[in-house]
Amino acid sequence: MMAGLSFNAAADDATNSAEGGVQLPEVNVSADAEVSQDGYQATTTRVGRTPQNPHEVPQAVTTVTRTLMDEQKAGSLREALRNVSGLTFNAAEGGRAGDNMMLRGFYTYGDMYLDGMRDTAQYNREIFNLEQIDVLRGAGAMLFGRGQAGGVINQVSKVPYLADRNSVGASVGTDDYRQLTGDFNKRLGDTMALRVNLMTRDEGSWRSNPANGDEPEIHRDGVAGSFGYGLGTANEFIISHVRTETDDIPDYGFPFDATTRGPTENFEPDTYWGTDLNFDESETNVSTATYTHRFSSDTAWRTQLRKGDYERSYWARTPSATQAPNAEGIVLGGGGNPNAGPTRMMDYETLALQSDFNSAFEAWGMPHQYVVGVEYLNEDSFRSALENLGGTTVGDPPFFRPYVGTTTGNPVEFDSDSYAIFGQDTVEFIPRWKATLGARRDYMDAEFSSDTSPRLKYGEWSTRAALSFHPTDETHYYLSRSDSFSPTADLYQLTVEPLPPERSQVLELGGKWLLQGGDLALRAAVYRAEKEWERNNDLEATAAILTRERRTDGLELEAAGRITAQWDIFAGVAFMDAEILEVAENVNANTGVITSANPEYKGKRARNTPPYTANVWSTYRLAGGWKVGGGAEAKGDRYGYNPSGAGAIPTLPGGTAFRPNTAPSYVRWDALVSYERPTWEVMLNIQNLLDDVWYDSVYDNGTFTIPGTGRRFILSGEYKF
Repeated sequence: MMAGLSFNAAADDATNSAEGGVQLPEVNVSADAEVSQDGYQATTTRVGRTPQNPHEVPQAVTTVTRTLMDEQKAGSLREALRNVSGLTFNAAEGGRAGDNMMLRGFYTYGDMYLDGMRDTAQYNREIFNLEQIDVLRGAGAMLFGRGQAGGVINQVSKVPYLADRNSVGASVGTDDYRQLTGDFNKRLGDTMALRVNLMTRDEGSWRSNPANGDEPEIHRDGVAGSFGYGLGTANEFIISHVRTETDDIPDYGFPFDATTRGPTENFEPDTYWGTDLNFDESETNVSTATYTHRFSSDTAWRTQLRKGDYERSYWARTPSATQAPNAEGIVLGGGGNPNAGPTRMMDYETLALQSDFNSAFEAWGMPHQYVVGVEYLNEDSFRSALENLGGTTVGDPPFFRPYVGTTTGNPVEFDSDSYAIFGQDTVEFIPRWKATLGARRDYMDAEFSSDTSPRLKYGEWSTRAALSFHPTDETHYYLSRSDSFSPTADLYQLTVEPLPPERSQVLELGGKWLLQGGDLALRAAVYRAEKEWERNNDLEATAAILTRERRTDGLELEAAGRITAQWDIFAGVAFMDAEILEVAENVNANTGVITSANPEYKGKRARNTPPYTANVWSTYRLAGGWKVGGGAEAKGDRYGYNPSGAGAIPTLPGGTAFRPNTAPSYVRWDALVSYERPTWEVMLNIQNLLDDVWYDSVYDNGTFTIPGTGRRFILSGEYKF
């Protein structure tokens, strides 16, 4: 987080003292200080709804800092989140399109936030305007509203500060990688400043269509502007707007083989089934106004108003385990006709208002810190397939255009209003012992285009409790319990009576330590996360329930900060034991008939939840401005299957043992060398140093996985002025 500080004093002329001594002229001091991160350890977060040191939060918190993102040349949110242990990626839709992650084995697409406000639209997020990314692990509904058991991902935007400081950067790399960035901050007065961030990036791929050479591509542009008035005063007002555009050629990955349940060996991993005709276009506009009134150093009232508009349209061809692209580069289906693949166009608009008040008081000799707040959110969504402007044969293959929707299909529409009120108090009931108690009530009133579930109304409670022990200022042990819920109306899911909302409970025991004078933060946590009535499928699906109950038991260890003045490290490891406890009870959305999934799924490991994940990034400053470093990211094998299925469990041909499609484990190695001077820097990154074939994400219903990037060199330069 950036903050501006200014120090101004009036000057007096030099005068002689009455005693005849000489009084030196008073010196005007006018300076600006930017409080910024200087490494991998965050010192401030708002994931507790008030500014806090992550060390004080009685839940596991991982923060990906700007320094870490810059050193790794992370361009997208997905790339930045590789630094979060226990997190995996879903491929393609998986019930959602765009950023689609799992944390501790649970979906997070209902738990995406931008500056503490819900950001659940289906799009690919960029990080050029982000200062840091906070991940609050465990159920967060008491603080943020409806959500899952895995946790909350909160993106923190850059804001203006009281200084003149600018930087421009350029990068070029293999696979046609090119990126330009700019970060410009201008002080306009004693309390006013303007900040502008710009980004444009193009990426090719190591994968290509063997028939015509077409390959997946990424083309992203972004501009963000923010203006602050009253910065550093009791009344602070910031308005901002961020716009991003994408014009990608999507990659729907590499198929699994039905005989091996692994990635097929019928084709080379660099085989790509799409063509240049495919597209993934989007326009995202988010406008936010934030007003903060500070009554005192520990009392503030903060209100945010946001209007978001997210438009997106895409067409992609799915891969085949048996059919290579034909001479025109088009993959054929089982009947010999072209595989059109999925299409979508969507428009998602939101209007949100959020107001928090935090303060402190003392009662019966015990200090209290509390926060109360209210929220309102309107979501208006439209989604449909695209109109096929071509045909269905080899001679006249399918053809689609962006945002040209079908006139014959049934679009999915919903409009909902959500209201919430919450309060939380933390009391130090005896010295160095604190208790945190919080509760939140959410109401939602939604209308749907569905004939079977045209309307949904609900009101649900969420709670949070924690006991903290601080034997020293540098040590924090805690035991916390949090719960959350997710209605079937959330994220275009429907309720077919009498199913209750999803419910999640998380019990966590953790410790946090600050070493090296506070420069190095360590944390450890063991947890049990349980979720009931899990459902994540599309409106079109008749089987809306994935599992009746499942659980993840886990252990997490993390280090962030500075070991010595020259040596920085950011590392984490997560072990997860995920298990389905009760199989799904599927309710047909049209008939209401309830069927049960195959009971043999009980006791199986949940999909896309590897038994372990690990990440490490470390750099060492050498003499003369040189720095070297690198890191690794590892994940165990991940399953892709549909646990709602009433049919036979997936096995190898001729076998009976449970064996779903499986993406193999991997380790990806990266390296860095840089040369830095006070006003400029040159950096060379090597991603996937060993040029291994690794599988980045899994389509969680099975069928395919997406290979990660091949070895890529990126040379970057930055100039500061």
